Amino acid sequence: MVASTQKFLEQIDVFGIAFYEGRGCRTFHDPLPGCESKIAELVRTHTVKSLNVICHIRKATNGRVCLENTHPFTRELWGRSWAFAHNGRLKGVKDWPLRFYKPIGTTDSEHAFCWILDQIRRHHPAPPKRDMAVLRLVRELTARLNGCGTFNMMLCDSRYLYCHCSTDLSWLTRRAPFGEAHLIDTELTVDFAKETTPRDIVTVITTRPLTHHEPWQVMERGSIVVFRDGLPVGAYRQSA
Repeated sequence: MVASTQKFLEQIDVFGIAFYEGRGCRTFHDPLPGCESKIAELVRTHTVKSLNVICHIRKATNGRVCLENTHPFTRELWGRSWAFAHNGRLKGVKDWPLRFYKPIGTTDSEHAFCWILDQIRRHHPAPPKRDMAVLRLVRELTARLNGCGTFNMMLCDSRYLYCHCSTDLSWLTRRAPFGEAHLIDTELTVDFAKETTPRDIVTVITTRPLTHHEPWQVMERGSIVVFRDGLPVGAYRQSA
């Protein structure tokens, strides 16, 4: 969802979006503010229909503003495109050794992503027969990263979307009958009945709730929620 005021767009240093079409993943990045970006205009006018979309708008705090530091980051594992976006800062993580995957940019976020995929590939050179094996490992890895600072993240392998809450993440599922939604921070109303079909299921995960008078689910700190085909399929506490 990219809908906001000109003032808000001017405060964004960079933005990026990744969305899946089957096993393929389209990505758009721009180190320019959203209000100046021709790519942002392309994304705004492009009809996106996807089972998984990760959009990241960044106010740069760690790592210089440039294309290679723009989320979401993507890598290949097991013949799948993995996409990753992170909110927060991680102290010391760039000192963690990497073997299979190397960062292109200078952010702690991309280093953390490479480390996660390194660990998954080391433990599972081939896809495990049970998806729960990946979930258990992701839970362990996110717990370690969370100990380095703030680690709100989204990780997708084209089938599952793993969301870890360190400080702030909320989610909301919309389905038919769709109605109007009123954004909290700007005078804008979206009529989702005009943007969807009766078969659609739309789940939005964001740092904080975006709209008034909708049943947002605020994630517990240290928890993971896993989504597939627009629906939550599991919620887990880190201590469990």
